Amino acid sequence: MIHKIIYLASDHAGFNLKSRLKTWLGLRGYIVKDFGPVLYNKDDDYPDLIIPLARALAKAKDKGIKGIILGKTGQGEAIVANKIKGIRAVVCYKLNSSILKLTREHNDANILSLAAGFLSEAEAKKAISIFLETKFLNAKRHNRRIQKFNKL
Repeated sequence: MIHKIIYLASDHAGFNLKSRLKTWLGLRGYIVKDFGPVLYNKDDDYPDLIIPLARALAKAKDKGIKGIILGKTGQGEAIVANKIKGIRAVVCYKLNSSILKLTREHNDANILSLAAGFLSEAEAKKAISIFLETKFLNAKRHNRRIQKFNKL
């Protein structure tokens, strides 16, 4: 059986949900690389945890690896992840299946940033499932657009 790899990281606000999602993903057959934190620390800074994940994902290129990052709103985490060339992080703060599908189909998003303070565990799991199961359409127009912002 081929296992898919998922990179996972959070700050203190997403720590508890990240821990539960890590177990859930493992039970679904994913190999989870946890970039931290390993222990709860109310004073951690999310860039210190998100940047290593984003760099590792960018270095892995297109090997099918996806990232899931968590914070209170997921916004700051996505902003810092998107500073890394090759990363296309999107935020989910309210479950919307159509938007999640489009982020994968049209933008080939490779990181899902979850708002742990605004999503239930069930909603987070549903968002992750949609994100991981939806394929990039690989249409010419979408590739052209991705190439344009990859040059930035």
